[in-house]
Amino acid sequence: MAAPHGPPAPPRSLRARWAALRNIAPFLRLVWRASPGLLLATLGLRLARAVLPVSALWLGKLIIDEVIRLSALPGAPEAMAGWWRSGLVQPLALLVLAEFALAIASDLLSRATGLVDALLSERLTMSLSLRLMDHAAALDLADFEDAEFQDKLDRARRQSSGRIPLLGQLLGQMQDLVTVASFAGGLVLYNPWLIALLLAALIPAFLGEAHFNAQSYSLDYRRTPERRELDYLRQTAASAETAKEVKIFGLGAFLTSRYRSLSQIFFAANRRIAQARAAWGVLFTGVGTVGYYLAYVWIILRTLTGTLSIGDLTFLAGSFRRLRSLLEGLLTSFSSTAAQALYLEDLFAFFRVRPGITSPLAPVAMPHPVRQGFVFEGVGFRYPGAERWAVRDLSFTLQAGETLALVGENGAGKTTLVKLLARLYDPDEGRILLEGRDLRDYDVAALRAAVGVIFQDFVRYNLPARDNIAVGWIDARDDLPRIRRAAARSLADAVIERLPGGYDQMIGKRFRNGVELSGGEWQKLAIARAYMRDAEVLILDEPTAALDARAEFEVFQRFKELGAGKTTVLISHRFSSVRMADRILVLSGGRLEAEGSHEALLAEGGRYAELFELQAAGYR
Repeated sequence: MAAPHGPPAPPRSLRARWAALRNIAPFLRLVWRASPGLLLATLGLRLARAVLPVSALWLGKLIIDEVIRLSALPGAPEAMAGWWRSGLVQPLALLVLAEFALAIASDLLSRATGLVDALLSERLTMSLSLRLMDHAAALDLADFEDAEFQDKLDRARRQSSGRIPLLGQLLGQMQDLVTVASFAGGLVLYNPWLIALLLAALIPAFLGEAHFNAQSYSLDYRRTPERRELDYLRQTAASAETAKEVKIFGLGAFLTSRYRSLSQIFFAANRRIAQARAAWGVLFTGVGTVGYYLAYVWIILRTLTGTLSIGDLTFLAGSFRRLRSLLEGLLTSFSSTAAQALYLEDLFAFFRVRPGITSPLAPVAMPHPVRQGFVFEGVGFRYPGAERWAVRDLSFTLQAGETLALVGENGAGKTTLVKLLARLYDPDEGRILLEGRDLRDYDVAALRAAVGVIFQDFVRYNLPARDNIAVGWIDARDDLPRIRRAAARSLADAVIERLPGGYDQMIGKRFRNGVELSGGEWQKLAIARAYMRDAEVLILDEPTAALDARAEFEVFQRFKELGAGKTTVLISHRFSSVRMADRILVLSGGRLEAEGSHEALLAEGGRYAELFELQAAGYR
């Protein structure tokens, strides 16, 4: 993975902003994949709703004209009964009944649309979240250790649920476009210039909204790192994991002060944009109002001259008023859609990230069992963006069935070597062979399935005890006997037996009825994960730091016994555990300094003997 070159600048030109509308089509495809049936249902309901307003207004015009015609008839009945007996009001009654039916239909359609939209939004949120999780799981470990990628992931995570308003907005725009077309058709029959006047009055407001929406997006984009820091501060100040140190060290005031400072910077920037938007909005609204009343005066004058009827007056005035409101909303909504399309770019940019560590088209079958082992040939690796090599010129053999220990001070490259072995990274120099074939020739998933690794920074899952172990081989989650065997091998069975709910007990304090474990108890559960899989290679990367010397010795002794016949690697700072290995590699500054048995390395009198004596002195 290449070193990052800094985040790209958000689009600033009007052309670049509108280019983001290309994201609408793939977004709608995502909606379709989330639920085709619900999408078709809401489109059908909205199409029906779209023609109701002009239908109701036209019925109102017919009712008014019919009332005026009837009231002008000579010898018209004076009582309601007379009107009804005369049969003159039956057409009028049918028009009123039709208008009433439209009102009932409008309410029913509105409620049905709301229900379908809510269900579709839920399905879309679920679909986007699942896709984001699946895509993140396929990316490289190096991506997650890059701050720029973390910003991109944070923006994408927000958009996976934050773009749901866009769905309602797009569906609403489709409905409003049909309604506008129906109203515009009526106005064009009377005077096409009414539409031109209306558009000329509304375009300035539309351009203004587009400008300020783009400014808001640019601010959000630039502030992503600070926003992540705000989230971190809020979580740290009020979290079960940090509560002890926050209280002991009196960090509450410091954290809230830092949060206040950052949030005030956000507030000031947002306030400037909001104030400018409000000021220009007054001017743009005034222009739109002038255009509306010019058209209104024309309609009144035409009615006074007898060219239009009273019903025409009400229809045109109502149509123009509704059309102005609809167009104003549409233009503003289109501007907002363009702005939200910019945010969609964050989501699709994340989906465009591709893993660098992939399987070949025709992978070599994984060997079962491993007979020759692994060979490191001149392996060198440095982390993305780092100048210092994490490991360099590593050449050694990890023989099949051998127990190998890695020793060295912090930063010597021990964990990096393990990550390379599990192909969480690929070497920048040299190669790693398994059974004489480059690790890149094997299927990535199959290779990792053959390696059982527990790192020193293992995850403490807030899940039941059985699931905390089953994550080591999640496909066997329902295989309780296998879980019990893994717990017994890691000595975690005694921990679980003391829990009120046994293997079903919720672990951790995040959720209700959860039980917190000590560091050593957590570590035994984590080590059990390595025993869950039938791995060709077992690796313990300092996961026993919270155990006392006796408990660690027991764990490693059991690890060596149960790993008999398997290729095993252990990393520990305690030489009482390291000495049980068949062979020991001493790393320093990312390079292999010495290798051999415990006795041979002591006899050499090098770094290993020095570190051993330093530790032994602490026990004398």
